[in-house]
Amino acid sequence: MPNANTHADFVLPPPPQASVAVHNSTARFPVRRIICVGRNYAAHAREMGRDPDREPPFFFMKPADTVVDDGTTVPYPPQTRNFHYEIELIVAIGQGGTDIPVARALDHVWGYGVGIDLTRRDLQLQAREQGRPWDWGKGFDLSAPIAPLRPVSEVGHPYAGRIWLAVDGALKQDSDISKLIWPVPDIISICSQSMVLKPGDVIMTGTPEGVGPVQRGQVMTGGIEGLGEIRIPVEQGC
Repeated sequence: MPNANTHADFVLPPPPQASVAVHNSTARFPVRRIICVGRNYAAHAREMGRDPDREPPFFFMKPADTVVDDGTTVPYPPQTRNFHYEIELIVAIGQGGTDIPVARALDHVWGYGVGIDLTRRDLQLQAREQGRPWDWGKGFDLSAPIAPLRPVSEVGHPYAGRIWLAVDGALKQDSDISKLIWPVPDIISICSQSMVLKPGDVIMTGTPEGVGPVQRGQVMTGGIEGLGEIRIPVEQGC
C-alpha cells in the first residue's frame, strides 16, 4: 500500500519541494518527477546512430531536484569531459490519470515551457555500449534547467514553433516542435499506460539535432516560439 502519510513525524527534515517558476506569477509549479523522452526527433536519432523509423518511443527519468531555474549558473559536472546541451519542449501535467486516450491527453496538461536536458555524454554512451542504465549520464545534480512555465490558458497547446539553442551566441540547434516523432498527446498517452501520471509530473519531450558540448565559462541560450527563452551560464572554474 502506498505510503501517503503526510502527517507523520520524520527522522530527518523532509527535503524541500522541487519546483519550477511560472511566467508572470509568484506561485510556482511543484515538480513530482521528470519523465524524459529519448530520441524524439528523427534527425537527432540519426545523429545518435539510431533509426527513428524502426524504434518506438522510450523513456528515462531525472530526479525532481535536478530542476534549475532560468538564469542560474550551473557547475561543470564532475566525471565528464563531454558535457552536452539538449534544448527541449517541457510539458507540465496538471491532471493525473492512467490509460489516457490520445484524444483526451491534452486535457491533462497544465502548461508548457522551455528546458535544457544537460547530459554527461561520455557517461551516457559508455552506459549504452555496456547495456546499462543512463542515470549517471542524465540524472546528475542540476541537470534540468527549466524556464518559467506558461499555463495553457495563456499559450494554448503549441503544435508547431521554432525551437533553438545557441552557445555564446553561436546557433547550434534550430528546428521546429512540429517535427516531434511522437507528439505531446501520444507521449502522455503512452506514459500513462505504464504508470499513473499525477499533477506535478514534468515531461521533457526530446531534443532536435545539433547537440554538442558546452565548456566552462560559456553561456547557453535557447527558446521556443511562443513559450519564451532560457539562459544558463556554465561556471568558469579551471
